[in-house]
Amino acid sequence: MNPLTTSAFDLPAHLAAKADPALIARDERHFADIARTLEQSIAELSERLDTERRSPGGLGRQALDRDLEIHRLTARLRALRRFGLDLCLGHIVGADDPEPVYIGRLGLTDREGRRLLLDWRSPAAEPFFGATHANPMGLASRRRYRWTRGRISDYWDEVFTSEGFDGHAALDDQSAFIASLGADRSARMRDVLGTIQADQDAIIRAGSSGALVVDGGPGTGKTVVALHRSAYLLYSDPRLGHRRGGVLFVGPHQPYLAYVADVLPSLGEEGVQTCTLRDLVAEGAAAAAETDPQVALLKSSARLLQAIEPAVRFYENPPTTGMTVTTPWSDIWLSAEDWAEAFEAPDPGTPHNQARDQIWDHLLTILVDKHEEVTPADLLRRSLTRDRELLTAFNRAWPLIEAADLVGDLWTVPAYLRKCAPWLSIEEVRRLQRDDAQAWTVSDLPLLDAARQRLGDPEASRRRRRHEAAVAAERARMAQVVDNLLEADDDGEGAVTMLRGQDLQDSLVDPTAPPGTDPDLLAGPFAHIVVDEAQELTDAEWQMLLLRCPSRSFTIVGDRAQARHGFTESWQERLRRIGLDRITLASLSVNYRTPEEVMAQAEPVIRAVLPDANVPVSIRGSGVPVVHGSARDLDSILGAWLAAHAEGIACVIGDPTFQATGRVRSLTPELAKGLEFDLVVLIDPEDFGEGVQGAVDRYVAMTRATRQLVILTHP
Repeated sequence: MNPLTTSAFDLPAHLAAKADPALIARDERHFADIARTLEQSIAELSERLDTERRSPGGLGRQALDRDLEIHRLTARLRALRRFGLDLCLGHIVGADDPEPVYIGRLGLTDREGRRLLLDWRSPAAEPFFGATHANPMGLASRRRYRWTRGRISDYWDEVFTSEGFDGHAALDDQSAFIASLGADRSARMRDVLGTIQADQDAIIRAGSSGALVVDGGPGTGKTVVALHRSAYLLYSDPRLGHRRGGVLFVGPHQPYLAYVADVLPSLGEEGVQTCTLRDLVAEGAAAAAETDPQVALLKSSARLLQAIEPAVRFYENPPTTGMTVTTPWSDIWLSAEDWAEAFEAPDPGTPHNQARDQIWDHLLTILVDKHEEVTPADLLRRSLTRDRELLTAFNRAWPLIEAADLVGDLWTVPAYLRKCAPWLSIEEVRRLQRDDAQAWTVSDLPLLDAARQRLGDPEASRRRRRHEAAVAAERARMAQVVDNLLEADDDGEGAVTMLRGQDLQDSLVDPTAPPGTDPDLLAGPFAHIVVDEAQELTDAEWQMLLLRCPSRSFTIVGDRAQARHGFTESWQERLRRIGLDRITLASLSVNYRTPEEVMAQAEPVIRAVLPDANVPVSIRGSGVPVVHGSARDLDSILGAWLAAHAEGIACVIGDPTFQATGRVRSLTPELAKGLEFDLVVLIDPEDFGEGVQGAVDRYVAMTRATRQLVILTHP
């Protein structure tokens, strides 16, 4: 479609009344202006991007700034090309100003400086999401669009004053939102920005100071809030910008991350890092579940992480006796006091493996200072670095350590674990031991992470030395080039002699370039962390996130009633225990997703084990009752549903033998958490388990359904 010559509206026949030019002509004119500006913006951005890519890369900060500008231009260009006219969500009309203000995913201004689209995250756009009849926020009316393949297939008007009735065709306040709830699901979370509700928007726009807990049951839009809040905070809070740490979004599992993958890009934000807890540690991808519940409980405690510090200190022992260091010029006495002084050189908190280089440099300085012969310092230092006896003593006193080796030793050497965790009983030490030191489980990940944070990268010093050697070689090569040019200069004067200048030579060689290694984008520190399904995190797992967020700025999203291992405390009690103190609680209590027919059967399941569960109230019914039947009918049930529904997604939960097909998923209750499907079929839900965990799994699985729930059992 060419938006300059073709109407943006493509309303079906039964909505002919909404196609009246009196209702949409002003929108059509505005869309023509948007289309023209988009075309110009895309052309200008493409030209600027080509120019930046052709420009010299530069060195150091100059190179970084160029890369950031290329990233910014690319992201903006991708967003404009992806959406076109459907960047526009709708418009608002103020009670005191008849001129509509159009709200967009991104801000857009024409060449004359006229604002065509107001970014949804700006303060002036807040009434588009937050206005209600109780609090119209200065609005006379609001219009929301539904876009289908780049054209408007429906729109809805909401009126807040008597003057707002003029020129509006659809006056059902909830029509846009209710229509979105009934739409078919897909493999990715649908775009819901245009239908954010007032209670959700208030949380999205809350400040970033401290920890904000968003507590809500199934279907309340917790995930929607978490994702949109991530984009909002990066836009609105300068303290959270990418150069200040940015935002990390932590989800419960990979199917969840795949499901929500399109949401942040659709909001014009591609700078949020997303991951699961497993992704924070290299060993996480292959880690198995902990099979022994008592071992899992021991490792879930933050206290066991305290074993890491003495475990590292065990390997930091300055020699208590002196030694003679022999050089080609003289012997130098290195006393126990000299060793102790060198070991005090690193600043407190320096990771063990990084501190090693500082200690070694300080040790060499002590030896050079004690050397009494007249010998060039750099020559003496090179000689000392090759002294085998000195190197052997130093490696024994402060060895390079791998995190996996350190933690593995705790699980295979009882005496070592007892020394590092003296509060453990003999039976607990015995239970934590295992034959394969590095048969990693999910419960090991917090300890591996704490060890890696405390130790640092064992390869860092080697990379630094290789980089320094490369810089030295490049300087030597550049010096030789300068000498050759000066020899070719007839009079030895003029511009060529400037090559002797140190500043010019430094500009030709970049000593600050990092060694050739990919940065760990999840290492932090981050300015803000958003955690979804946070009720599942153990105290030890929380420490993985606290290590990455020194500011303690968090958005914590979860539901105590969906905690598989129970959650008997309040959010405040749990979070204070793990180290957070500035805690604000926000609650979502309206179930927008799950039909009341499903909730009527799901609520008793969870209340049987958690009488005070925060069970949200559904605002709609599907008109489809919950079906109970035999598991033998699974194929026929799915076949009938697929035949009757050309779109939508179904999910079979609880049958590991069922193979997923095109529009039918197969998941465990745990991996279904956070997702939603048009049809959910539970197989033998009573086999999901006993007690709280079994009830929570059944409750979670049942409430994934947005239209129909079927419960099948084997005879």
